[in-house]
Amino acid sequence: MPPNLLLFDCDGVLVDSEILGNKILVEAVAEHGLYLTLEEALRTFRGGKMAECVALLEKRLGRTLPEDFVPEIRRRTDDAFRSALEAVPGALDLVRTLTGAKCVVSNGPRTKIELSLSVTGLFPYFQNHIFSAYEVGVWKPDPGLFLHAAQAMGVAPEHCAVVEDSMSGIRAGLAAGMKVFALQQHESEVDLPEEVVVIRSLAELPSLLA
Repeated sequence: MPPNLLLFDCDGVLVDSEILGNKILVEAVAEHGLYLTLEEALRTFRGGKMAECVALLEKRLGRTLPEDFVPEIRRRTDDAFRSALEAVPGALDLVRTLTGAKCVVSNGPRTKIELSLSVTGLFPYFQNHIFSAYEVGVWKPDPGLFLHAAQAMGVAPEHCAVVEDSMSGIRAGLAAGMKVFALQQHESEVDLPEEVVVIRSLAELPSLLA
C-alpha cells in the first residue's frame, strides 16, 4: 500500500546543495591549513551534524578552529544558496503532483532549510511541515527526528516512507521502522541494506509509491 506520509530529507534530495555546500567547507578549512578534496568532503560530511564535522576537522588539524568558523560557513553558504542553489531535477514536478501528506526532515537548522526551499520554489509545498534537528534536539542517524515528525503529522512509523541520500539518513529511516528510498544519482560507494529501495532520480518515485 502507498505510504500515508512521505518524509523528505532536504540537502541532496530536494535541493542540489551538497556539492555547493561542501565546496564552501573545503575552501574555508583550507584557509586554516587543512586541505581536503571535494570528493573527500562529500564522502566524510554528507548528511552529518555540523558539530561532528567541526570535531573531525579539528582532530585532523590538531587544534581548535576559531569561534566564528561555523557562523562564517553559514554566512558563505547562505550567500551561495541565494545566487546558485537549484532544486534537484524532478523535485518540483514531484511535489506538485503528490496528493498525500509530506514533510521535510533535516539535520540542518530551520533558517537554512527555509532558505533552500524558498530559493528553489519548494517552500510553498512544505512551509507548515518542516522539522529541524536543531529544534528537536536529535540528529540522524538517531531515528528520533523521523519519529518526532511522524508523530507530529499523526502517522504511525510503519505507514511512513523516507526519501534520503546520505547513510546517516538511511540508517535513521530504517531504525524508525519506515520504508526507505535512497536517492543515489551516481553509483554508491557503499553497499546499502537490501530492504532499501535505490532510485536514480525522483521521477522513479511515483510509480514505486503506487
